Amino acid sequence: MLKLTSAERAALRSQAHGIDPVVLIGEAGLTPAVMKEIERSLDAHGLIKVRVFGDDREARLEIYQTICEQLDAAPVQHIGKLLVMYRPQKETVKERSEKRGKGLREVTIIKPSASGTKRPTVSKVILKGNERVTAGGLIKRAKKRQASPKRG
Repeated sequence: MLKLTSAERAALRSQAHGIDPVVLIGEAGLTPAVMKEIERSLDAHGLIKVRVFGDDREARLEIYQTICEQLDAAPVQHIGKLLVMYRPQKETVKERSEKRGKGLREVTIIKPSASGTKRPTVSKVILKGNERVTAGGLIKRAKKRQASPKRG
């Protein structure tokens, strides 16, 4: 189980204030499917709320401890039927080409030879957000939006 200092726990409690519960635990209790969903939510968000339906406080505490131990998460807060837990997100590195920026995409254009006997020409082109490739392999830009004749 992950340990947090009181200052870290206070900061996480303030962040969790505006979060809605992402997982609901019902009558069936802590099933493997529920654990899998909690783990998936922790991977995606890091800080989550879980709502436990049931009036038994001891059962809720036991569920809270079980989740934190099995998923290596830190218990942040337990208020009523809401459980708040935190686990640092794993950093995922997305590979991006250095020459590509936002809104750019690389497209491979294959043009057949005119006679049909030679090899087709293959070229890689980087398109901007407003460009498209036609069926003939030409690059066209989107037309400008027409201005309304009523607005003068």
